[in-house]
Amino acid sequence: MGRTATTITNQIAILQQRGLDLDIPISKIREVLLDIGYYRLGFYWHYFEANRSHTFLTGSKFSEALKLYYLDIDLKNIIVKYLNRIEVNFRTQLIYEISNKYNNQPIWFNDSRYVKRWFVRNLPNYYNNDFKRRNRAIKDHHNKYPRDRYAPAWKTLEFMSFGFNLKLFDAIIDVQAQEVISAKYGVRNVVKFIDHFKTIIFIRNICAHGGVLYDIKTPKGITSLPSFPLQGNDRHSLNGVFKLISHYIGQISTNRKTDFLEEINSTLARNAHSTSINSIIGTKIGYTSVI
Repeated sequence: MGRTATTITNQIAILQQRGLDLDIPISKIREVLLDIGYYRLGFYWHYFEANRSHTFLTGSKFSEALKLYYLDIDLKNIIVKYLNRIEVNFRTQLIYEISNKYNNQPIWFNDSRYVKRWFVRNLPNYYNNDFKRRNRAIKDHHNKYPRDRYAPAWKTLEFMSFGFNLKLFDAIIDVQAQEVISAKYGVRNVVKFIDHFKTIIFIRNICAHGGVLYDIKTPKGITSLPSFPLQGNDRHSLNGVFKLISHYIGQISTNRKTDFLEEINSTLARNAHSTSINSIIGTKIGYTSVI
């Protein structure tokens, strides 16, 4: 769209001038552009462009770019559902194992005997008046116990973000305590475990905040495990993310792992009938089979 806003009519004219086959009714294209937006769809028809001047490859169709957009949405919806399950389970393990280990200190997350000082110093940036206002159970706790600086871990961590709880896990001083939790997911190496969860949070944020998923490249390569060996570009591709999620969800529930793989497989298979989308599934997503 350049530096100047333009109308739907002009947007359609620009697409025609650049060689995109408007193979669905113009009325539907107008509806789509008003619904999704020209700029956002640009992340999906970008794959069909021949050069930096945004000229389209011969035979490129509006309907194919739209299919790619909806494939991306479908994959994000599937992934978010299972990542939420992983997040809840990880939070539960963190609260249960560490709170019982330090059962004489209900706010162990603020105790430099148990967590690193950098975390304790930064805690007020997260646990502040806004945090108390936003979360009813925390607010009620402080109304009942006004002298408490923090609510106990089993209350506090329930309302903290996935990212916060992973930082807390990383800050635990006792490596053996960390290993107790990582081992529940079939990972003995705590550093690998933390790197895996950083990737999971990275993907979750893309899904939650409307990012583009299909051609994602993870900023840090995914470390393979015997349970999910990675090949080729899997360490940075969405296909590698599928394998990562399937491993962790499988440690929580074998049935949920089966469900996840079936949903991914069926969604990609449903879209593989299109030659261009099938090419994207193979080259961008890197998908062959995650089973």
